[in-house]
Amino acid sequence: MPRTRHTAAFALITVAALSLTACGSGDPAAAPAGAGAAAGGKTPTTDVVSSVKRDDEAAKLLPEKVRASGTLSLASSVGAPPGAFYEEDGRTLAGADIDFADAVARKLGLRLKREVASFEAILPALGSGKYDLGTGNFGVTEERRRTIDFVTYINDGQGFAVRDDSDLKKVTDLTQLCGLTVGTGAGTTFEATLEENRHRCADAGKKPYEVKTYADQAAVWISLRQGRSDVLMSTINGLRYAVAQQEGLRFLNEFKRLDVGFAFKKGTPLAPAFQAAVNALKADGTYDRILKKWGTSESAIRTSQISPPEIE
Repeated sequence: MPRTRHTAAFALITVAALSLTACGSGDPAAAPAGAGAAAGGKTPTTDVVSSVKRDDEAAKLLPEKVRASGTLSLASSVGAPPGAFYEEDGRTLAGADIDFADAVARKLGLRLKREVASFEAILPALGSGKYDLGTGNFGVTEERRRTIDFVTYINDGQGFAVRDDSDLKKVTDLTQLCGLTVGTGAGTTFEATLEENRHRCADAGKKPYEVKTYADQAAVWISLRQGRSDVLMSTINGLRYAVAQQEGLRFLNEFKRLDVGFAFKKGTPLAPAFQAAVNALKADGTYDRILKKWGTSESAIRTSQISPPEIE
């Protein structure tokens, strides 16, 4: 695609930008209308969900009250491909998170009452009982495990992207960012990682890096393209997808892998059923079809786990 078309596509994001999608590893949360088409051209439309059949053994693990009602409330953080985003009409949700949630619901014989919510609002809302579960590429960390239960379904993590004119080749240590401005999403694991390690630059006698956070994923990319950020930290899958669609940008490297899961209030009785449903999707091939559809086959997990330790 010629640069003029990329520039026009990116302008659509700029004009339509609303708010961020955030990754469990730490990504963005409520996105611009048409973000899927604007950021990545034509998005996949393969139907990988409607053929999923109920799994009675998994459904039996649901609490009796849930089986009787047949519904659960789901808070979805929406941002950019390939995780969760709005199609061109500004109303239709698409993405791997959407497909996985819908497929699991079918396995359990449930109907999801989906409500779009900002990434940073979902985990506290689970604790208050406002929602039964949440999705938003939520990475499993030790801090989150103190108050949230997870059922894992993919493996993603933290990575970096830069403009083509950057001297950075690979970030293996955060001190390589000293003196630079790093753009990332507000309330994400990226922000937490950067803030927790900022002191390392001063410890090494170097100028600290500056962290600029945005509540809108489009704004993060704009800051990079316009030179207000030198490097962008976000989800591995999201960075790879976006860089492949935009000229002048490049993915640097993976920094840290994290398991990603459905998020629940601590002590939820729903976790065993969701774990069984994810594993049933793996067994019948639906799991691999979803990953293939969104180009994230490298994020496959061997088996779903309930709140596993954070990957070191």
